[in-house]
Amino acid sequence: MANHGHGENASDAGFARREEALRADFLPKLRRVLAHVPFAADLLAAYYAVLDRQTPLRVRVVLASALAYFVFPVDVIPDFVVGLGYTDDAAILYAALRMIAGSIHPRHREAAERWLDEAKAR
Repeated sequence: MANHGHGENASDAGFARREEALRADFLPKLRRVLAHVPFAADLLAAYYAVLDRQTPLRVRVVLASALAYFVFPVDVIPDFVVGLGYTDDAAILYAALRMIAGSIHPRHREAAERWLDEAKAR
């Protein structure tokens, strides 16, 4: 049993490092490509769910993985391909959202809408 707890702590520490990288990279990338990403509200709601400590760790890991795919510059379909560039990102996010249906709450969507409103006002 002690080993199981140790593995969880190592896993939590690994997730914490990935979460910090996501915090640093996600919003700047979304700002750059906002006009080209029709699913920005879903991305942002997922982002806020990842940051929410009330969201179960399993859900946070699934969503963080999908968001990391959006952030990383290497994709199956490069983001710069007009009309197709974000389809793989959307598919990954959609799959993640289906896996954790019900775990993104109104507070996450409201935070996403506030961010989008502020970004559009700039």
